[in-house]
Amino acid sequence: MPLNLPIILTWVRIAMIPLVVSVYYVPEHVLPTAVRDAVATGMFIFAALTDWLDGWLARRLNQTSSFGAFLDPVADKLMVSAALLVLLNLGRVDAMIALVIIGREITISALREWMAKIGASTSVAVHWLGKFKTAAQMTAIPCLLYGGRVAGIDTLWWGSRLIEIAAVLTVWSMMYYLQRAWPVIRRSA
Repeated sequence: MPLNLPIILTWVRIAMIPLVVSVYYVPEHVLPTAVRDAVATGMFIFAALTDWLDGWLARRLNQTSSFGAFLDPVADKLMVSAALLVLLNLGRVDAMIALVIIGREITISALREWMAKIGASTSVAVHWLGKFKTAAQMTAIPCLLYGGRVAGIDTLWWGSRLIEIAAVLTVWSMMYYLQRAWPVIRRSA
């Protein structure tokens, strides 16, 4: 396993997942709800920024690796799934939306792994739909984690709209990837 700054940042993101979740287990008399939500939001934003930074550094420092390419999306999916489960527990996201997003992540990850094994990974390469879906999710989740008002902006309302958009983009991108993979799937069946 190569160890470089981009991979270390990816490991930091993975390590932050239980830290973000654990904030919600601190008793309210120790960490009031508004403070808890602000702390968790800040931690999530920090972790999301490491996602951007590790990719940028890997390209800039020419430290890309197959292990990094594997670990980075796993870290992203774990982070998003954990946050959605927290939000589901808080009643800030609908169960169907969480199921659609998490289910798509599992499905597309499995599809990409299988396509890579048969040498057809370019059929399910990242597409702009997936990038927009990720942007909507990564903006919605901090809004929903915060769940209050910032400068008069209702983050819960905006987060709810953005996570709904992310869910639509999730289904759309999943259908796109499955459509691209379908000829290969038919030949392999």
